[in-house]
Amino acid sequence: MKAFLDTNVVVYAFTQDPRSEAAEALLAKGCDVSVQVLNEFTNVARRKLGWQWDEIDAALTALRALARAIHPVDLDTHIEALALAQRHGFAFYDALIVASALRTRCDVLYSEDLQHGMTVEKKLRIENPFRR
Repeated sequence: MKAFLDTNVVVYAFTQDPRSEAAEALLAKGCDVSVQVLNEFTNVARRKLGWQWDEIDAALTALRALARAIHPVDLDTHIEALALAQRHGFAFYDALIVASALRTRCDVLYSEDLQHGMTVEKKLRIENPFRR
């Protein structure tokens, strides 16, 4: 099963949050992410977590090493995200994550922010890895 991680899962993997253990386990499995996830992680680490640049750099280095693949967000991904946002009602940046996961042929997208159990385009299942 090929899996893609949303930014919120990645953030938890690098915190002391109770969800960190589950997030770390997913990251250790070698899931896919996009450059968008790296960018959003950087923004959250800096603005919300108050991390210094060296801490962010160390976390990004670890993330790049653990991810199975890191995918670019190109024009085709952008166009697909627009269609997904319109068709399914996703917020645009969520639609970019979904489009990246679909374009890379992932089977599951782990996200806390999207509807658990939803199947997108009959190809991608959304799962909240922290749901009990």
